[in-house]
Amino acid sequence: MQLKDSPFNLSPLSDEQQRQLGQVLSTLNTQQLAWVSGYLYGLSQSGQQSVAASAAVAAPSGSLTILYGSQTGNAKGVATAIKAQAEARGLPVTLASMADYKPKQLKKESHLLVVVSTYGEGEPPESAVDLFEQLKKGKIGKLDGLRFAVLGLGDSSYEFFCQTGKDFDDFLAKAGAERIYELASLDVDYQDAAKSWGEQALNAIATTLSTRAASSVASAVQQAVGHSQYSKENPFPARLSVNQKITGRDSTKDIRHIEINLADSGLTYQPGDALGVWFDNDAELVGEVLALTGLSGDESTAHGTLRAALTSHFELTRLHGGFITGLADISDNAALKDLAGDKAQVNALVASAQVVDVLKRFPTALTAEQLIGLLRPLTPRLYSIASAQSEVEEEVHLTVGVVRYPQEDGTVRSGAASSYLADRLIEDGEVRVFVEHNDNFRLPQNPDTPVIMVGPGTGIAPFRAFMQEREAQGAEGKNWLFFGNPHFTQDFLYQVEWQRYVKSGLLSKISLAFSRDQANKIYVQDRLREAGLELYQWLEAGAHFYVCGDANKMAKDVQEALLDVIAEHGHKSREEAEEYLSELRRAKRYQRDVY
Repeated sequence: MQLKDSPFNLSPLSDEQQRQLGQVLSTLNTQQLAWVSGYLYGLSQSGQQSVAASAAVAAPSGSLTILYGSQTGNAKGVATAIKAQAEARGLPVTLASMADYKPKQLKKESHLLVVVSTYGEGEPPESAVDLFEQLKKGKIGKLDGLRFAVLGLGDSSYEFFCQTGKDFDDFLAKAGAERIYELASLDVDYQDAAKSWGEQALNAIATTLSTRAASSVASAVQQAVGHSQYSKENPFPARLSVNQKITGRDSTKDIRHIEINLADSGLTYQPGDALGVWFDNDAELVGEVLALTGLSGDESTAHGTLRAALTSHFELTRLHGGFITGLADISDNAALKDLAGDKAQVNALVASAQVVDVLKRFPTALTAEQLIGLLRPLTPRLYSIASAQSEVEEEVHLTVGVVRYPQEDGTVRSGAASSYLADRLIEDGEVRVFVEHNDNFRLPQNPDTPVIMVGPGTGIAPFRAFMQEREAQGAEGKNWLFFGNPHFTQDFLYQVEWQRYVKSGLLSKISLAFSRDQANKIYVQDRLREAGLELYQWLEAGAHFYVCGDANKMAKDVQEALLDVIAEHGHKSREEAEEYLSELRRAKRYQRDVY
């Protein structure tokens, strides 16, 4: 931003101050500029001569700590927004991921806000596991004098909706902490409710916590700027460069290597980060939904025509229980009403069908308002990044398993985002993306540290990035990869690259598990047990252990195998093996990116 021809040339700022301010302001979007403007006006009205040198308005009685446990970045986003709300009030506040927080520190806190998501079968996100377990087992002790409030994020289509938030709320209360504001359990459309809850919770906290002025203009501006002007809410319009199938002709899987051009975005990422992808629903699917509900698509909505709204703003492939029960309330279909009243049947249908399948089974005439009222807002999908920026520069690579599953009537349903990337996005077509940073899945800071990577299927993605980065670093640490898929000849993803790393010596060991290439199925967890002695020796030598891929089965089976290895070769009881693994997790030597 050039300031010389602006009103700033009449300002009392020095040339250097003008340069610094202009540099910062040039990175701000409209919303951020408005926030900074209001913030600085508020400071100017406080009557202080020098913001940078201002002292605290009053000695704060304690401070506020906001802890977040995030799986896909939503809880982190909410926690960051509440921190900004607190700072705008002048409250002394600290924001931290649960993964970076020492549980014993809770005894020293005066005010605590917890923002945490739930995933899987009511389980805490990976970053929250250690704090969750220590509170659950009572290892932290009494927390008398701590005032707290909990905001939980979840998905009501799952049985254990917001269970982790409920658990944290319960654990803290049982430890003697005082609940200063009511628990919030928010569904996928959480944004407005989260903002309101944050305001009300901070109102309650502010009555017992004194405010203080910001230490400097620079810190206030930096907090508003964040990492990049592009985000989930403001994605970058990137371009698709490569869409290449990397499984064989006879493979049961359709896995694509995707390359996306980030030129001129300023977006940066590290190995372990994810790329968020916004997508459009399939036009044929949209047409099918319209036909089954008796609508033309030309009806007017807040997002333009109904057809445009269904294409770009609402979920059509992820079914949720509310759609079924809501449709039953509108419909006169007795069978649908019976099904909607049976929670087990609703859950089974949600797990196996899409919106269109329910409408085919129970055709119901709807108005545009009724249909939109039954649907959920479209959410972006996150993919583990399969490249290191040190290697590919202004590109980002993904390893995408295209979701396709046949229906009883012979039709094939597809995953919304994966089929968009694989089938509908043309070469050099625009795709809206953002980077979701994951500080809980990082290479060791010391490049000499050994690394063990377990990534079957598309779980291989971040480890391709790890190896590119280790090669660029000239890292001396040993690297061991465990990879599995059905068949060697059809499903060995990036085979040539791994062979090159083995030949160069960068990849010290590779353990392969092609489950269908022999009569008895062999998986990565079997290879872990087979190599148990050497695996334990690597851990004892300081190795970091990483797992990426399916959370529901693979990651649990791998953890069981790892516990067996630790118990057997470390001559430990099951309880001692679990504590050993917990210590690895606390030291960030056991990290998982599971979904």
